[in-house]
Formats: sequence, C-alpha cells, structure tokens
Amino acid sequence: MIRFAAFLAVFLASAALAQGYPVKPVRILLGFPVGQATDVLARIVAARLSAQHGQQFYVENRPGAAGIIATELAAKAEPDGYTLLATSSGPLAVNPSLYAKLPYDVARDFVVVAGIGIVPYAVVVNPASPFKDIKGLVDYARANPGKLNYASGGSGVTNHLVTEMFKAAAGIDMQHVPYKGGPAALTDLVGGQVDVMFETMVATLPLVKGGKLRALAVSTAQRVAAAPELPTISESGYPGFTGVPWVAMAAPIKTPHAIVAALNADINRILAAPEVRESFVAQGSEAMAMSLAEVDAFVRAETQKWGRAVKASGAKVD
Repeated sequence: MIRFAAFLAVFLASAALAQGYPVKPVRILLGFPVGQATDVLARIVAARLSAQHGQQFYVENRPGAAGIIATELAAKAEPDGYTLLATSSGPLAVNPSLYAKLPYDVARDFVVVAGIGIVPYAVVVNPASPFKDIKGLVDYARANPGKLNYASGGSGVTNHLVTEMFKAAAGIDMQHVPYKGGPAALTDLVGGQVDVMFETMVATLPLVKGGKLRALAVSTAQRVAAAPELPTISESGYPGFTGVPWVAMAAPIKTPHAIVAALNADINRILAAPEVRESFVAQGSEAMAMSLAEVDAFVRAETQKWGRAVKASGAKVD
C-alpha cells in the first residue's frame, strides 16, 4: 500500500507537470549546421510546437564532431523537458559502432521522444556526366574498377556507409573522397571534381531542379513523392536495397514520462497535418510519426542495421 501510494504521488505530480508544461522557452539542441536536413525538419516542428503552446521552442545549433557536441550537451542537461535534442540516425544509430569511445550512451542517457522524418538519399552526378541511370554507372564502374570516385560528408557518416552498402550490392569498386560535411562535397560534385554522391534530397533537390546536378535514383524502398519520376535503387536492379537516414527528437533519460508522452502526441499531431506533410515533401523528405513504443523499437533496429554497415565498411574513428 505504501509503495502504491508513493507511485500514485509520483504519477500525479508527473501528470500535473505535463499539464502545466511548458511554462518557459524550450531549447532544442541540434548537432548540425543551419540548412542541413535535420535542421530544416526540426525547425518546422519547433515552429508548430511554439504556436501550439505559446512558448518558444527554439533550435540551438551546436554543429561539429558528427553531432557528438550537441548530443553530449543534451545528455548532461537537466531532465526537466526544457532541453530536447533534435538528432538523426548518425548520433543515435551510427556513432555507437563508429566511435571507439563516446561521451554518451544512447540507451543510458536518452529517451527517444518521437520520430520526425525520413530523409531519402538521391544518387547524384554532375550534369556533364555520361551516366543517365544506375545501370550505366554500374556498367562503367565494373569495366573500370577504382576509376570512379564518390564523395561523402566524412568517413563513417551515413552517406559514406550507404555508398559502401551499394558498392557491395553492385559488386563495384569506387574510391572514397571524404569531406568535412555535405555542403563542401556537393560543391565539388557540382564543380566536377568528384563523380558521384549519395546525398539527402533536402540538399540535392534544389540543385537537381536548377540543372546543377542530375539524379539517377533514390535510396528508399518506394519512390518518393518529391520526385516520383526517379526510380529506386531497388527497382534499378538491386531488389530490397534501402539506405535511409532519419530525424528524431530525444530527451535526457529522466525526463518525466508525462512530458515525454505529451511531446510524442504533440509531434505526431503536427506530422499528421496536411500542410506539414506537404512542406516535408517539398523539402524532399517524408514525415515519420510513431508511438513511443514504435520509435524505441525503430531506433534499436536501426542501431543494429547501421552497426552492420559500419563493420562492413571498415570505418572507425578513435
């Protein structure tokens, strides 16, 4: 009876806290630069949360070290609901296998509050490239092992890993050219210094529409609404191939469950709004609404998947 009374007291206090939440601005830490996919989608959700609650949900960019800087700050923040983390598959699912030592542990330090969106990759080349489709790219690469090079945002980041997954599926050899971030890599791809790149449609769609890049395919299981004319890699000769980064919201592990549950419901309602879905599509992404149980299981499965990709790529960062 005493234990039940104690539990009930905690539950009621937590529920009361959620009903009054938020009473001040909420900081959303984000480990990537302004304009990258995680930032773009997080700001759409943050603006809606601000309008709904009458308190500012503001994004604070702390880029660097593959998202580790912001993730560590969030892990050490007060678990009161006033510091959240807008993050991606990199910090949550890739880094644990990529880095020998991290200043955070996803399972120990975080609760994943909600999914936000998936961010399909497009396979893109320079418009002057002779490649018009995946078949042409693969045929050339097979006939000329090691002659093509591909850009990524850095060793071990998701577009590096997805390209390595594709190389293995296609049985081809291309040379990796890692950059310090996607924007620099895209600049050289547009300039013709590198041959091909897997990069988010959030970043590439404007360049494709502007004639500065040519897209060959997308990395999702189905074609994407933002560019339905583009075939998937799966239907281009590699059935079942997928490699899709994603964006999610997390909070320090001891954040009251009532606040976490309320935020999950709020974000899912935001993602269900037709105008929000349309804005995601316009950015080249798709909404990813999930319950707390679903998003927890999803992140666990993705951690295993990306861990296998890291091992297969041989990438490692000390």
